[in-house]
Amino acid sequence: MRSSPRLLALCAPLLTGGVYFLVSSLSLMMSRFEGGIAFIWGANAFLMAELLTSPRAHWLRAIMACALASAVSTTLFGFGPVAAFPMMLLNIAESLGVAIICRHYASGRNIMVSLVPLAVFVAALCGVNALVGTGAALTASFFVSLPFSASWLQWWSGHVLGGLICAPVLVMLMQGEWARWFGAVSRRAKLETLGLLLLLGVTSWYIFSQDHYPLLFMPLLPLVMISFRAGHHGAAASIVVLAIIGGASAALSHGYLSTIAASPGAKTQFFQIYLAFSFFLSLPVAAELNGRRRLFQMLRDSEARYRIIAEHCGDMVLNLGVDGRIHYASPSVLEQIGCAPDLLMDQPAADLIHPKDRALMTATCRRALEQPQDIHRAEFRLFRAIDDLEWHEMVARAVIDEQDGPTGIVCTIRDMSRHKAQQQALQQAASQDSLTGAASRSAFLERLETEIGRVAGDNRSCLLLLDLDHFKAVNDCYGHAAGDRVLGAFVERLKPGLRSRDCIGRLGGEEFAILLADLDIHRASAVCERLRRMVAGEPVPLDTGQSVTVTFSAGLVELDGASEAGAMLEAADKALYRAKNSGRNCLRLAA
Repeated sequence: MRSSPRLLALCAPLLTGGVYFLVSSLSLMMSRFEGGIAFIWGANAFLMAELLTSPRAHWLRAIMACALASAVSTTLFGFGPVAAFPMMLLNIAESLGVAIICRHYASGRNIMVSLVPLAVFVAALCGVNALVGTGAALTASFFVSLPFSASWLQWWSGHVLGGLICAPVLVMLMQGEWARWFGAVSRRAKLETLGLLLLLGVTSWYIFSQDHYPLLFMPLLPLVMISFRAGHHGAAASIVVLAIIGGASAALSHGYLSTIAASPGAKTQFFQIYLAFSFFLSLPVAAELNGRRRLFQMLRDSEARYRIIAEHCGDMVLNLGVDGRIHYASPSVLEQIGCAPDLLMDQPAADLIHPKDRALMTATCRRALEQPQDIHRAEFRLFRAIDDLEWHEMVARAVIDEQDGPTGIVCTIRDMSRHKAQQQALQQAASQDSLTGAASRSAFLERLETEIGRVAGDNRSCLLLLDLDHFKAVNDCYGHAAGDRVLGAFVERLKPGLRSRDCIGRLGGEEFAILLADLDIHRASAVCERLRRMVAGEPVPLDTGQSVTVTFSAGLVELDGASEAGAMLEAADKALYRAKNSGRNCLRLAA
């Protein structure tokens, strides 16, 4: 058991080197028609596929094995031992360069799956060979005295076309794509693919074996059909079938290729170019179709999730067109607004909104169309809203097409009446003193600031500051519960003497303030005297059966629109202090 990984690590480079040696030797023996660079070269495609599908930790052993195989095959069947080393370096540089570029710009993606990695592979293959071919042409011209341009073109065309034809198929084979495809598709799909490949094979054999008519375009029809029906797996297999049948016809020197008035090398290049055009016709189409299939499956999954959410959640879901009309309404609209979803189709969504809030809803939808990447929110009342607490919240986002242009809006509408009621209750609790029912200190000061701003014109209002007399004695003699009872009763006795636009607030402890709107200092003084008599007229009964007479001292100031709230409170407080020093139970005006 322990020796198995070691044996595998030893055999893997031997197998890699052996395959590279076999392919490169066959290419040199069969396609060096003029004693120069081979016209057909698929060995480097094998090394590229090995590097693209194996961990980087295994690269060194694969490169060393293929480097040795390249040197041996060049020595035996190529330019000889003198040129073996530079040709070995050039072969390794080509394969390594293409692999590094593809791993960097298309990492983790099969070059057959989508257009982007396929384009990266093609660009890397052409670019790297344009540079490496220069070195190969210089080597050929130095050792064999061959023309530079002819050698460069032979290297570039042979290596690029060999890589295009062989590398994608080998990558799929080494990544297990063929095995996964065979296990995933149905028996019917397998038979259909096999039948299309047989049709391609029969058509190709007839086209290449006859020498009467130029019918090389005919295999393109089954080639495209295979790409559509079997995807990139069928497209790769069809290129292999086409290469085997056409290559066999060329090797046997009969059929249409034999009638071309050109050298064997030129015929080979012509056939490789034909295969390259077939490659660019089928594989990019298959890659694009594969991407669209994945996108379609993602859309189906998304549609299923959307349907579950839309049809079983309590929120209303609406799909609107760019004109604001309803194209889809979820079943929950029946519960929310009492209308069947079918009756809302093609109706303006604004008709569901309260007239006072339609402009807000329309503006939100317009922003969603103008800014399709953002989420937009709005709060409004529905048309059937009974009171100001019956609010809904809309979350909207545009639906975009392939050009990122908006085609409509999808929005969810949630009933937030309970939230509004809770929010109002919290606001009321924050603005009201829980013991006496008077306004809280913060709420009263906010009201005071507003009133000061209002009297900046010709209006007049007054601030009355009150303090219960001898309240500490009540707490000491009867307890804090009795003190709380006295505070609550004090406010209750003040309220009948105030108008609806007046405001009473508790500033802290037994200190209160009253905002008397639209009263000058003289009329406010009269109101204060009336309040003082109302409070002191009857004792406050306690839970113990006893009673307490309540009086208060007061300071009064007329509001100045040019002063701040703090200054007004300070002036009223000074007047209150004088009232206390004057024997209490009286009113004093601010100086």
